[in-house]
Amino acid sequence: MIPVQAGADDAAEVNFNVYTGRRLVEGVDDVVPTSAQLGLEPPRFCGACGRRMIVQISPDGWWAKCSRHGVFDSIGLGRR
Repeated sequence: MIPVQAGADDAAEVNFNVYTGRRLVEGVDDVVPTSAQLGLEPPRFCGACGRRMIVQISPDGWWAKCSRHGVFDSIGLGRR
């Protein structure tokens, strides 16, 4: 699973599934695609706000951009 998307100094709480965009509910398991479980699928939705992100995939990794929370990438799985 993708770690909590965080800002420079503080961690943002993940409220949405980054693969489906559905709100996370405690005690209810959300389906995670097999390719995501294997680390082959980049996140498609922002974990903080649930908005669809712009995703670019290349042979050496990926980056995803949320209009509200910035750019995240596969290099270090952090913020750019």
